[in-house]
This record gives sequence, C-alpha cells and structure tokens, in this order.
Amino acid sequence: MNVILFDGEERNNLLPLTFTKPVAELRMGGLSFTERWKRILETTNVSFLSEEYLSKKYPAKIKDLNLFINPAYFPNQELIFKIKNLQQGEALYQNEKLIAANCNYEDFKFSNCKKNYIDDISFHIQYPWDLFTYNSLAITYDFQLITQNRKSCPLSETVRVIGDTSKIFIEEGAVAEHVIINTKEGEIYLDKNSEVMEGSMIRGGLMLGEGSKINMGAKIYGGTTIGPYSKVGGEVSNSIFSGYSNKGHEGFLGNSILGEWCNLGADTNSSNMKNNYSEVKFWNYHSSKFIDSKLQFAGLIMGDHSKSAINTQFNTGTVVGVSSNIFLPGFPPKLIDSFSWGGKKDSPLFQLEKVYDVMEKVMLRRNKQPTQEDKDIIKYLYSNCLQKNAL
Repeated sequence: MNVILFDGEERNNLLPLTFTKPVAELRMGGLSFTERWKRILETTNVSFLSEEYLSKKYPAKIKDLNLFINPAYFPNQELIFKIKNLQQGEALYQNEKLIAANCNYEDFKFSNCKKNYIDDISFHIQYPWDLFTYNSLAITYDFQLITQNRKSCPLSETVRVIGDTSKIFIEEGAVAEHVIINTKEGEIYLDKNSEVMEGSMIRGGLMLGEGSKINMGAKIYGGTTIGPYSKVGGEVSNSIFSGYSNKGHEGFLGNSILGEWCNLGADTNSSNMKNNYSEVKFWNYHSSKFIDSKLQFAGLIMGDHSKSAINTQFNTGTVVGVSSNIFLPGFPPKLIDSFSWGGKKDSPLFQLEKVYDVMEKVMLRRNKQPTQEDKDIIKYLYSNCLQKNAL
C-alpha cells in the first residue's frame, strides 16, 4: 500500500514547529510520526501531503490507490485495526474529522469516500503543547514498539537502578557509567551510540536518541525525549528536543519543545509556571492571538534553527519562530518573530545570507549540509516575513 501522511487542519495550530516540516515529521515519544507509522504498517513506502513550499523536500508520491493518514491522531490498537482494514473507497472519521482514507487522490480531495467512524482514539495532537503533555504516554507506546521481542545490551554494573530493570533498553554502542536511573514512573531507552555521562540522574520515561549525549551531572525528569545527535545538560523536565539541538550547560527547561538545530546558551532558563499559578497562554499563529493552553505548567516552544545567548531568561509560555537569534538583555517578549536578530519586537531581521551561513556552520558540526530544498524553505519563510510580518 502506498502511504501518504497528510497535514490536516492541525498544521496551522502547530506552528512554529510546522513552518519547516509536515506534521508527520514532528517528534514525540521515541519516534517521529513518520517513523512510527512506518513501523506500524511495516513499510518504507511513505510520503507527505503538505504545503506547496514544503513539497520539494517532502514530496507526495501519489498512485492510483493510496492510504491517506492524518498523523495528528496518535495510534492505538483499534485505530490501527480500522485503518488497516479500510476497503477501497472507504474513509475513517471521528466527529466528522478525517483520520484516514483508502482511495485515489480525487476521491480523497473531494471527500467522496464512504464514511466509517471511530470513537476510541488515544489522543489528538492539535497544539504544540499537546506534544509534551502526552509525551510520557508516547514514550511508553514507542518503548514497546521499538523493543518488543528484542534483547537489550547489558547495563554497566556502575549504574545504580531504582525500580524495574526490564524498563531499561540499551542499544548497541550506548554508554552509561556511574549514573542513577529510576524507572518507577517510566521507561528508559538509550539508542545506538548515545551516552549518559557520569553523575547524571535520570527518571523515566526518557528516550535518548541515536548519537545524543546527556552531559555530566545532568538532572533529567520524566516525559523527556532527546532526539538524535543532541547534547543536553542541566535540569530538564517533560520536554522534547526534536533532534540536532543543544542545551549543553546549566539552566532549567521544563514542559517545552525545541525544534531541530536549536542551541540554548549557558544558563538559559525557561519558566514553566507563572507566579500567580494561573493557566499559561501561548501565541497562536493561525488566530494571531494568545490562546489559553489550559495548562498550569508550560514553558518554551522554539522553531527550527533558533538560538539563545548565555543567561537568556524565557518567560512562561514563550514562542520563538524560525532562525531567531536571541541575545539582548532582559526578559525577551513572549512572542519572538522568526529571523529576529536580537529577540525584541523592534529587532532587525537576521540577514538571509547570514542565516544560510549559520545553518551551514551548525550543520557541519554534525557532518551535514543544508540542501537546496532546506534553503528554499527558509527563503520562502523569510520572504513571507518581509512581506507580511506574519512569522
């Protein structure tokens, strides 16, 4: 079956994380949504249906028959069963919201499929904060998906384990020495060639991505995902590092999401609770206003390629766009525009050629280079920012 992961109406509410990628490429638990559905459906034949400006990097490979899936609906057994058993010309809905369809592109586009319905879903990702809110559940799901019927590499005798050791899985090449691991509240997964350095204290659930490192003396609380090739230190709780991002030094990050290729300077801190204990509001790009998350604990949401200088202090519920460089004194505003050079509302734009230059230098540190497709996406966003001041 030809699988196409399509962006639903959630895409606009998941900005700034989806400025640079389809919803399916967001990370939660131990996997991106793309990686999860590839494993569930046991296929590599997966493509994307998203915004036109993303289509060169994330093309849709449309055939006569396709299985369209909205990845914003997190899978459970019933959802997987119903999707796998959709017949040609059938679609699956919840409350008139399309989840999946087995059909040609024209029938999908014009909603011409026979409607089936489902009531029982795990959870629905509609806003960025849903990613960290449900991350502990996603970690448990992905831990089982990744490790089922497999044997972990042995854990070093220098590691002090509190709880059930069967909730720890070590891939080949992963290293953990002289650390404390507590599995009473969740699983611990260390991917290939990852490292937890000495003196660290880890509480599950934690997913540590391939090639990533937790620095010496770090304190990592549950519900945390560290994507591939990232470096994390200090204190982190219930947060997601999408991948290739660093918070290498002291400072607190809680109930937060960092996109790819981000860097938080030494002693950067993000508040995750207001002084008056009220619910936290976040900027919503779709409605152009701050909306209530209904959460008391909520921190920072940062788009791809953004950076903060040392001693940056982020207010509760701060949203940072794409390729921002935050370095001015004082608390930055709760909305920091994409391509901001400084982080204030009246800061100039980061010049496009310099944006490219920084991208190249940062990615080279991980032995990667920005593709022309990467640059075209950034250029499109930059032009949109110049014309509409919408990013």
